[in-house]
Amino acid sequence: MTRAGRERLTVQLPLWLIAAVAWAGMVAAASGVALPAICSVASASAASPFAVTVTLPTRASLDLALALNPPAGLLAGFALMLAGMMAPLLGAPLRHVRDRSFPRRRTRAVGLFLAGYGAVWVQAGIVLLALTLGVRLVLPASMLPLLAGLVGAFVWQASPAKQRCLNRCHAAVPLAPFGRTADLSVLRYGVVHGLWCIGACWALMLLPLLATGGHLAVMAAVSLWLLAERLEGPQPPRWRLRVPAKALLLATTALRPRGQGPRPGGAAFSRGR
Repeated sequence: MTRAGRERLTVQLPLWLIAAVAWAGMVAAASGVALPAICSVASASAASPFAVTVTLPTRASLDLALALNPPAGLLAGFALMLAGMMAPLLGAPLRHVRDRSFPRRRTRAVGLFLAGYGAVWVQAGIVLLALTLGVRLVLPASMLPLLAGLVGAFVWQASPAKQRCLNRCHAAVPLAPFGRTADLSVLRYGVVHGLWCIGACWALMLLPLLATGGHLAVMAAVSLWLLAERLEGPQPPRWRLRVPAKALLLATTALRPRGQGPRPGGAAFSRGR
């Protein structure tokens, strides 16, 4: 293995382990961060998932929802969701942090980057969870919020703004090498990278929260899509349907049986015969 390969493994392996532990926790809980109490209350309130039953939230219903879903518990669940879905995406920026830090500062630099990155995602989580809670109180057990979320995510995925966010997620900024300036620069890098990551991922991250069932399946599908689209390099921002072609090519190549496909020069040899 080359030195670059060992460095990638040094960074990527812990991230995959963190994601695996987070997924194991969500599977063990069997409810993830899917607001289970809200969903259970909602399911008793509507006969059909497509029923448009608008329930104006009352103080009592809001108090019940908060009692069954403590904010601290919801944020902890969102942090678990964030670790499972976002950790595999942080390989490139963490390698940049390690490459631009002296060996004795690397652990602190990585910690500061993750602190800045996590701080902005926690703020985004508060907004996403509050939005989900409000939607579930107004439209209990309906699939309409998820359908609206799918439409919104599709539009956002095709927008130039989404591509700008993705491009910035690939950007590597200069980092100061010494002293407090180095700490502040890597912390700022974590915050800025987190903000661009939120811009790229928020619409898809909302889908598992809006799903009335199969939360882990939706979360897994979104995680794979986010990972696949990060394999693509920067592109000009414009309206277009974005398909992770590189990931599809890699998957197709990996799944192709060995020995299949034409051999170089095989067709010409056959014609020559």
